[in-house]
Amino acid sequence: MPLDFATPNPLFNLEGTDLDFSVRYEPTRMEGKKYVVRETDDNVLGIVGSKFKAASHLDFFNGIKEVIQENRLPHELEGAKVNISTARNSAFALVDITLPNVKHTIITRDNRHRTTINERIIALHGIDGSCSNQVYTGGIDTFCTNGQITGSYESIRRKNTLGFSLSSFINEVGHARQTFDENCAKLQKWADTPLNVDGKTLLDSIIKSERLSKKMYELALQEIGTRGKNVFALYSAFTNYASYADERNGFTIRNTGNDTKAETMWKREQEVAKWISSKPFQDLLVAA
Repeated sequence: MPLDFATPNPLFNLEGTDLDFSVRYEPTRMEGKKYVVRETDDNVLGIVGSKFKAASHLDFFNGIKEVIQENRLPHELEGAKVNISTARNSAFALVDITLPNVKHTIITRDNRHRTTINERIIALHGIDGSCSNQVYTGGIDTFCTNGQITGSYESIRRKNTLGFSLSSFINEVGHARQTFDENCAKLQKWADTPLNVDGKTLLDSIIKSERLSKKMYELALQEIGTRGKNVFALYSAFTNYASYADERNGFTIRNTGNDTKAETMWKREQEVAKWISSKPFQDLLVAA
């Protein structure tokens, strides 16, 4: 069953997919460690600590889905787009939800460009010990569909330990809508803020890789040509890098034969969060 689809309410259904499985634990020869075994085929998915406890993918993601539905009006869920990515033999899963009917419009100060930001909720889950329970909220720029995660985005993280409460974790997701509104107000401020610095020098101070900084500068010039010379245009170059990995931006992912693309792209989003939290980027807003 394919895992990429668009549907109204309910948001998604994981029953019968590759994520619909339970696990059991078996002892290893190493003290304090145990195997995570998928019960459907007896495959060992990972080695975890003896105190590790994880909900199934279905319990975790269905809980996230239910709290989103409870905190949105019916029309806000219509046309929802859900993308589900997996890695490491389905031990890791990422559910990326976009709500087209929950949105704000960002307009640059000279009215040169306007774009609509849709609410986005991302949930990550791992049953092999390599990923804690995580939920992030951000937005989708509908002009170029760049995924957006801001430096002050709402993040909820809890490790899989004996004290972990799935119900308490899921209840915290109920504040996602308020966080989205606050982030969009910040993006509008960035669109109003001129970029009165040398772009190459700025990027060199934010991005430590010379090769990556050079390619990002080229991408930023393209975004500035479309959106004007403002901080939002620079941010859009960052989100382009975190959204695509092909000839569209030149930031291709080398094919190593491993099932790691979903994780690699998520790491890029976290890189972007660090870049816009950096002092050089924040100084742009102070100077304005």
